[in-house]
Amino acid sequence: MTTISAPVINRPSATSVGTIVWLGSEVMFFAALFAMYFSLRANSPEIWAHDTAILNVPFALVNTLILVASSFTAQFGVFAAERMQPRRTGLSPVKWGMVEWFFLSYVLGALFVSGQVWEYATLISEGVALNSNSYGSAFYITTGFHALHVTGGLVAFLFVIGRTYAAKKFGHYEATSAIVVSYYWHFVDVVWIGLFLIVYVLK
Repeated sequence: MTTISAPVINRPSATSVGTIVWLGSEVMFFAALFAMYFSLRANSPEIWAHDTAILNVPFALVNTLILVASSFTAQFGVFAAERMQPRRTGLSPVKWGMVEWFFLSYVLGALFVSGQVWEYATLISEGVALNSNSYGSAFYITTGFHALHVTGGLVAFLFVIGRTYAAKKFGHYEATSAIVVSYYWHFVDVVWIGLFLIVYVLK
């Protein structure tokens, strides 16, 4: 008698699905911020023309490239997690594991946030504050909420790195956590690219 084995059904991770659904709600949140920004700009073109001239676009571009680079390093960390390599097997970046790539992503993300803090301090010294006018409110609310999301991602990187060191064996659960964090990090990167184009390029 021939035995027919039941087909194996590969269901997506509940954690991954939940994260994607949550990110969908985050898309709506930032869409509302973009709508607010455009509405305020349409009502105050003179203020926008004056205050956007103060923006340091080359500095913002460099800061943007730093964040975009962190998305690539995070993905390299995911590749390492998928091949179940938590830590490096050599000094060369080719032999790095998830921990090393995620730590580099953390450093780049921290540099990005530090750059934003420096930009905020510079703009405030030049008279562009949260309560100065509609532009100040729109600028700090949109970029500030994004900075909070980036900071949350930095905490998530440290959490995954710490749990990897604490785990006796790197397995599917740890790899899934790394993949989920990468989803979130790619999301905040894409949102910032949109913000950069709207705030710094389409002034």
